[in-house]
Amino acid sequence: MEIQSHRPIVTASLRWLRPIARWLLKSGVTWKQFAELSRGVFVSVAAEEFGLRGRPTNVSRIALLTGMTRREVRRYRESGAATAVEDLRAEDDLNHASRVLAGWHLDAEFIDEIGKPRALEAKGDGATFEQLVRRYAGDIPVTALIKELVRSNSIERTTDGRYRALRRFYMPRAMDGQAVERAGAVLADLAATVEHNLARDAAEPPRFEGRAQSRQVDPRQLPAFLAFMEREGQAFLERCDEWLSAHEAQQVDGAQVATLRLGAGVFAIQERTVGEES
Repeated sequence: MEIQSHRPIVTASLRWLRPIARWLLKSGVTWKQFAELSRGVFVSVAAEEFGLRGRPTNVSRIALLTGMTRREVRRYRESGAATAVEDLRAEDDLNHASRVLAGWHLDAEFIDEIGKPRALEAKGDGATFEQLVRRYAGDIPVTALIKELVRSNSIERTTDGRYRALRRFYMPRAMDGQAVERAGAVLADLAATVEHNLARDAAEPPRFEGRAQSRQVDPRQLPAFLAFMEREGQAFLERCDEWLSAHEAQQVDGAQVATLRLGAGVFAIQERTVGEES
């Protein structure tokens, strides 16, 4: 590929790398560590996804695709540095916690006469925290979910032993391990969608990806916009969750059936422009 044809990719990469570099620097990751990680991922992707005619990618082809030497490729493959480790449990926990808090704020059985989440008894029949978890988090252990929601300051236990909602949205503490795993999952999903739309064959349908933005917004409207995003974004995600739950694959005679991971993401955009102070 000629240098000129690389230019749009390089320009785009410079844009998305800036927030990544900011995040890594705040976390104490150096550019050398990032470069080492990047080389491992390049080897892994080339090996797993760029084979010809269904065959595994050999060392020579990986070296050709990545620009690395064959010695470097062998070193990465033998050391296991290119192995990707995926742990989806953290993301599942986030989904369950978010569902519980959303249900607590919206389900008529768990809100009071003015639409506020009620303080709930821990166990028992009717509107209790145990029943809330069963309804919105399935078989997730109640104790484990309580610990995480208390830890993240999403709920609190009152002096009479009941549980009270403090926040509508679940978010782990900034920069802790679970927050970092979640951030990686969000970035991976967004990048995968963008890459699919850029590289897809004509016969493949695109995946929805769009933005609504303006560079002329009055900065005084920022709090109102953030409140609007939380309200409307959460409502949209709850409708998506209802649709996805209604279309989950059902086992036939206990046999495992093929499944597909589907979902949607919503995120706010904010950037300083002309005349805006930090």
